[in-house]
Amino acid sequence: MHFPHRAERFTLVAMDKNLRKRLESTPFADLNAMMEGYAAAAVETARREFQHTLDYSPESMDALDEILVLVGESPERDIDFETRLWGSYLGEALRRRYAGLWEMTQYPGSPGGGQTAMPAVDVRGSRLFPLMKVHRRLTMGEEEDLGSFFSMVTERLGNPARVN
Repeated sequence: MHFPHRAERFTLVAMDKNLRKRLESTPFADLNAMMEGYAAAAVETARREFQHTLDYSPESMDALDEILVLVGESPERDIDFETRLWGSYLGEALRRRYAGLWEMTQYPGSPGGGQTAMPAVDVRGSRLFPLMKVHRRLTMGEEEDLGSFFSMVTERLGNPARVN
């Protein structure tokens, strides 16, 4: 596993800011297009910054988890942006596997009982909150590993959707 040195971390933070600016200024047509755009940026970032291949497969969850360990260890990174970037990838992997749809919906576990709307993936009536899972992985550590989460979700949802 590669741990960035101080100079490399500075470069990663600078690239992070440029990527964030580019993504936030892109006029996406709708939520699906935005999440696909962020996921594509995550794939490119994984390849360029972390030398990992993300291909939306179940096997890529281990690589994603390794990336999140490194991101979580870097206090200079913007956790909100990292959550959107990597959570979009996780959500796209699930959406593609099960032919789901992105939707803005109320997160049931909002702190203080308030209602917070956030992107979720609807799969056969089940709502998945991949951005919350990634945020928990970044802030809570190993107990929130993505491999176990992805296995649990795929076990509950069953076979992937068939595309004709």
